[in-house]
Amino acid sequence: MIITEILARNAETYGQETCLTEINLDLQESHNVTWREYELIENNPAGEYRREMTWRVFDEKANRMANLLLKRGIKKGDKVAILLMNCLEWLPIYFGILKAGAIAVPLNFRYTAEEIKYCLDLSETIVLIFGPEFIGRVETIYDQISKVKTIFFSGENRPSFAENYDRLTANCSSEAPKIQLTDKDDAAVYFSSGTTGFPKAILHTHQGLMSACYTENKHHSQNREDNFLCIPPLYHTGAKMHWFGSLLSGSKAVLLRGMKPEWILKTVSEEKITIVWLLVPWAQDILDAIERGDVRLEDYDLAQWRLMHIGAQPVPPSLIRRWKKFFPDHLYDTNYGLSESIGPG
Repeated sequence: MIITEILARNAETYGQETCLTEINLDLQESHNVTWREYELIENNPAGEYRREMTWRVFDEKANRMANLLLKRGIKKGDKVAILLMNCLEWLPIYFGILKAGAIAVPLNFRYTAEEIKYCLDLSETIVLIFGPEFIGRVETIYDQISKVKTIFFSGENRPSFAENYDRLTANCSSEAPKIQLTDKDDAAVYFSSGTTGFPKAILHTHQGLMSACYTENKHHSQNREDNFLCIPPLYHTGAKMHWFGSLLSGSKAVLLRGMKPEWILKTVSEEKITIVWLLVPWAQDILDAIERGDVRLEDYDLAQWRLMHIGAQPVPPSLIRRWKKFFPDHLYDTNYGLSESIGPG
């Protein structure tokens, strides 16, 4: 089965159920809200917002993206780059690229303009979609990326050199395009971290993406009752492939923009989160906040939180001993993976 078929199956089976929620507890640190069918939380002087999307809307948004690309002459195997912060738009755009038979090229949101240009050139990308946070960086290179024929912008205050992605997709069909895909077809290009030089391009097939789905789902035993809290960036294999377990099980996930200890605990409590993937600094911050008395666990409903997993760097045993002191009932594991091996395992 191709990964886009999993999305279509979920839309058919669980269409009216929420699949993704985006939460930002400080609008001053957020990007602009771009999908007008989602509203800010009412009566919220703190500036919090929360957006939801159902499986059916997810699939329809992906289809609209695919049909836009096909209308623009994108062919099977063409590269389409994504340069966005974590948001509800991210995954439908990614799946829309796949549905069009194109190859998704997620870009690190920390890249400089020079690194963005390097990755676009190396991957031979011909379409770029980017968000408001990257206007300045893209503006400095847009006339130098000669292989990129189309630039889409998602958000407010569209720059003159880009087209309005949100308006254009709204006028495209929400029906699935008739593109035949196989397990062996190329699906995505990911980039290494570039710690020893410029990032290296890594090509994955649809079979590889499905392998990540099965590995993640087996590893963490996700089921329909789970709700996965995703904080790390979706451009990386780690966060996205962890979410692939939720895709396979048809379960919920929450994208939290921000990583303050009180924000994480508040989200776990109010959204009934069952699985959280933390990086070492975030876990340490939570423990430090508890020990200082900055947060009190009794103020939150955390009984349903069953699994904390951690990785992407060495994990001090002392951290886990501290964690089990405050969360003795948590299942725990350390994740290790490489972008070359399709992420965590």
